[in-house]
Amino acid sequence: MAVPTYDEIRRAPKALLHDHLDGGLRPATILDLAAGIGHELPAATPEGLGEWFVAAADSGSLERYLTTFAHTVAVMQTAVALKRVARECALDLAADGVVYAEVRFAPEQHLERGLTLPEVVEAVLDGFRDGSAEAAAQGTPIRVGTLLTAMRHAARSMEIAELSIRYRDAGVVGFDIAGAEAGYPPTRHLDAFEYLQRENSHFTIHAGEAFGLPSIWQALQWCGADRLGHGVRIVDDIGPDNTLGRLAAYVRDKRIPLELCPSSNVQTGAAASIREHPIGLLRDLRFRVTVNTDNRLMSGTSMTREMALLVEAFGYGWPELQWFTVNAMKSAFIPFDERLALINDVIKPAYAKLT
Repeated sequence: MAVPTYDEIRRAPKALLHDHLDGGLRPATILDLAAGIGHELPAATPEGLGEWFVAAADSGSLERYLTTFAHTVAVMQTAVALKRVARECALDLAADGVVYAEVRFAPEQHLERGLTLPEVVEAVLDGFRDGSAEAAAQGTPIRVGTLLTAMRHAARSMEIAELSIRYRDAGVVGFDIAGAEAGYPPTRHLDAFEYLQRENSHFTIHAGEAFGLPSIWQALQWCGADRLGHGVRIVDDIGPDNTLGRLAAYVRDKRIPLELCPSSNVQTGAAASIREHPIGLLRDLRFRVTVNTDNRLMSGTSMTREMALLVEAFGYGWPELQWFTVNAMKSAFIPFDERLALINDVIKPAYAKLT
């Protein structure tokens, strides 16, 4: 069986569930926007700035990784900037062969220059709409759904949850909480999750990345998460002979999607290397594994690169890449018939030609 090449992987349809808007800016855009507001950056060229972000994030610490966002968030404080960043995000993902993406951002982080929460959301939705239309005109159609994120160390989760319901017919497909896990358990936001369940809405929770099994257990059994943002530490509940503990068995049996982000997990110390990443074991044990980028700027990555790294590390071919892609599409927060249409009309026919 032929090994998928980088260019072939780029052309193959891909589905992405875990991508942060403020973690995927073009370095040239950051420079341009920063110049307009007088924000000082650690590098003066797109190449240098891109390298700085990767080096600063490549520390093995989630806390230090998160500090890199001070620069991207600083330049995303106006409607014009937010719309531009969202438009470029859609175009960049489409050019990478992504046919469906859920991109998340925290509206509460974009209020420093007077925008209201609804204005922030509407600017981003406008940008995704414009970028998707341009991508379709260029022959690389993409559908972008938006996840509204609340910061787990703050106290605005109910407000953001209500915002996600307000805009769920305009492009917002779900809710998320993010930020440092240690000391900020998901149960702090239980009222928001219970509200979303009453509203028949979808949500994912960052859990099992920097923190271990208790984070995953709370996200599922207390908060009712539909998916686990990362969830890589579920491997802590798998014995040396691949015996599943109670929680791991529950996650696998219930087909709870794991939004794994290999390069990001290596950067934050959740895995020692791509080759040692638990994604190999979790895939072999048939967990609902998906492959994601997390923060394309900080990891210097793309969906194509993530999949190419897995091909190199684990010897995967087209069947495995299709399996990851279909898993993600099955787990998306859009209606079942729309997921099925993308799987049967776009993803499977394309992979049939590749295999």
